[in-house]
Amino acid sequence: MKPIARVIIIGWDGAGNFVTSANTPNLDRLVRMGTFDFQAQTASPTISAQCWGSLLHGVASDKHGLTNETASSHTYPDDSPYPSIFRVVREAYPDAVLAAFSAWSPINDGIIESSIGVHKVSMKDRDLSLAAAAYIREHPELKLMYVQLDLPDAAGHRYGYNTPGQLRAIEEADEHTGFILDALKQTGLLDDSLLILVSDHGGGGADPRDHGSDHPMDKTIFWGCVGPGIGRGASLRGTMTITDTAAVVVRALGIEAPATWEAKLPERLFAE
Repeated sequence: MKPIARVIIIGWDGAGNFVTSANTPNLDRLVRMGTFDFQAQTASPTISAQCWGSLLHGVASDKHGLTNETASSHTYPDDSPYPSIFRVVREAYPDAVLAAFSAWSPINDGIIESSIGVHKVSMKDRDLSLAAAAYIREHPELKLMYVQLDLPDAAGHRYGYNTPGQLRAIEEADEHTGFILDALKQTGLLDDSLLILVSDHGGGGADPRDHGSDHPMDKTIFWGCVGPGIGRGASLRGTMTITDTAAVVVRALGIEAPATWEAKLPERLFAE
């Protein structure tokens, strides 16, 4: 079994676990190759900055303190006791190539620290995916990449969550994810990469066109993992939380998790 050389996180904003109702051939192929949880739980409140903040910083929102407003107007403090996965990887591997491609720019501007040398790109979903794919081809030495696609959430706000209009946007996210997967395959990087596929929240629970509540439609997400040492079809059965993603990332890259993180490594995810 090859050691894991890099981690690629692909996030579908607002997709909840509604992906099970959409036609997603790229995601379906990954589901067959790895371990997925379609009853995983996100952070509260179920809002993008709080949820992506928990994924990236390994703690609940009461600790990282991020909101959509703060992420849009402030940079994340470099000396926070709750470092992002990017800062933890940078400290462990000073020369590592790190990249964040986000359709929602506050992630790059206000959730990931600004001074740690992360290559950051913000643009619309399709162009973003193609740019991320090009970056993979140009930087096979890449250590950590995070990609956030926004269309499923935009469609949920516009048409309602888990509606035909939103499911079409989820299918677009799947197509865009395919560009990134193709780049990994063509460069031969798929075999020693850990892929994490995740949503930050769902929607439609308390309000058909919004999210933020603890209703299961808002709170339940999909979370999946594919790569060396990951079992096929092992069940996490709703035990996974978005915050735990941080622990999976550092374990994959052979780094100790910061003592301040709340993120827990799921049992039996990695074959020992």
